[in-house]
Amino acid sequence: MSHFARHLAEFPLVAILRGIEPGQAADVALALWDAGFRIIEVPLNSPQPLRSIEAIARAVPQALVGAGTVLEVSQVREVRDAGGRVVISPNFHEAVVRECVAAGVESVPGVATASEAFDALRAGACALKLFPAEMIPPSAVKAMRAVLPSDTLLLPVGGIGTDNMQAYRKSGASGFGIGSSLFAPGLSTGEVAARARAVAQAQAHADTIRA
Repeated sequence: MSHFARHLAEFPLVAILRGIEPGQAADVALALWDAGFRIIEVPLNSPQPLRSIEAIARAVPQALVGAGTVLEVSQVREVRDAGGRVVISPNFHEAVVRECVAAGVESVPGVATASEAFDALRAGACALKLFPAEMIPPSAVKAMRAVLPSDTLLLPVGGIGTDNMQAYRKSGASGFGIGSSLFAPGLSTGEVAARARAVAQAQAHADTIRA
């Protein structure tokens, strides 16, 4: 089982901290950890993202920290050298996935079709980001789940909030990436912590209903 799979099994949400500043990264990461989050993503189009990844890796070494919006092969080793252990992308770029495998970093590419999903798994992806989820409704997740290997991790990302988690989980989603409903630039650490607790409660409720 991959590190990503183990952390997702413990808590099926990935925190996406788009726009976070390095000076706030450690405190926010600690607040997220306390709320239950075990996987934290810093998109590379954030201010000084590698510094934020370094800060989070030092502050919460038990968390799985990595980068999002990874588009180029050259970025993979930069993320790894900053302490990142997972690379998340909005698209499937075979060379990026294979570079992750070579560098010892786990890869979660973005896919929107069954063809992309199978190609990504063959290249070495440890999980699949279904993106944008606004274009991949629960019925499409159910259809993908029916044909992909049963242990494939499927994470809808984009437009996921407390109102639609249950429907996606019932359709076979393994977890979710949570972005703007969790973090936005300008929010205090306390505000992020409150949002994190609310999202965690909604996730737990969705799983209770699904069971």
